[in-house]
Amino acid sequence: MSDAGRKPLIGIIGGSGLYDIAGLEDKRWERVSTPWGETSDELLFGTLDGVSVVFLPRHGREHRISPTDLNYRANIDALKRVGVTDVLALSAVGSLRADLPPGHFVIVDQFIDRTFARPKSFFGAGCVAHVSMADPVCSRLGDALEAAARGLDVPVTRGGTYLAMEGPQFSTRAESNLYRSWGCSVIGMTNMPEAKLAREAELCYATVAMVTDYDCWHDDHDAVTVEQVVKVLHGNADRVRALVRAVVPRLGGQAHGGERHDCPAGCDHALDHAIITAEGARDPDLVARLDAVAGRVLGD
Repeated sequence: MSDAGRKPLIGIIGGSGLYDIAGLEDKRWERVSTPWGETSDELLFGTLDGVSVVFLPRHGREHRISPTDLNYRANIDALKRVGVTDVLALSAVGSLRADLPPGHFVIVDQFIDRTFARPKSFFGAGCVAHVSMADPVCSRLGDALEAAARGLDVPVTRGGTYLAMEGPQFSTRAESNLYRSWGCSVIGMTNMPEAKLAREAELCYATVAMVTDYDCWHDDHDAVTVEQVVKVLHGNADRVRALVRAVVPRLGGQAHGGERHDCPAGCDHALDHAIITAEGARDPDLVARLDAVAGRVLGD
C-alpha cells in the first residue's frame, strides 16, 4: 500500500547525547514489539506543532548499547510498524575535512560501509532481495533539512560522504588518513546498516551528521575523546532542537493539506523490483517476519 494520502508520521533517531525531543506534546513512551527482537528503547510518541512524531534514542536513554550491539533491524522495523513515513537520523561524527569544524552540521548524501559485525538486511535465505543504494538518502528530506538549517543560520554543508566504521574504538591515525584520501567528509559508527535497512523498509531516510571533533588526523588538535565529544554535543543541543522544530512542519505536509505524497525519489517503492526469490519458493517464516517491512510487495 502506498503512503500517498496518509498523514505523515516523522521518525527521529537520536544519536549520542540526544535522548529526548524537547517541545513534544501529548508525550508517551511505548514499547513496540518486533519479530527481530527488542528495540534500543521504548519509542516516544507525540506531536510537534501539530505534526505526529516518533522518537527513538538509538543507544537507549542511558546510552547503554554500543554501535556494534545495536539491533538496527528491530529499530527500523518498529518505526515502519507504527506507520513512520520519514526518518531523520541525528548522529555525532568526526570530521575528515578541515572545512568541517566541530559544531558544523553535514547533510550527508553518500556512505561507505566499513562495518563487518552486524546483520545488514531483513532479507536472506528463503527470500532474497537486492535494493538499490546508489542514492542512499532521500533528496526530499535533504532539501527540507537544508532549508530549515539555513533559515536558522546553522552552519551546514549539503552533501558529503559518511564513512561508517565498526567501532567501538575510534580510528587509528592511519585509518583516518586513509579515509581522507578516499574523499570522505565525516566518520561515524551508526548510520550503517541503518540507512540500508531503512531503504529495504521503503522509508525516506536522511542523516544530519553533527561534527564533534577532527577524528585523529588533524595535527593541531588532540585525538578524539569521549569528554570532547560530549562537550560539543551539549553545545549543539539548542541548534539540534531548533532544527528539529523547524523541519518537522515542513515534512508534515502543511502546504499540501497535511497529506503524504509519493516520494519523488522513489524511496517508498524501493522494493518494486528488488525481490528475486520466486513466490512459491519463499520461506513462509521469513515472509511472516517481513510483514511490516515488505508487506506492500509480499502481500500483507
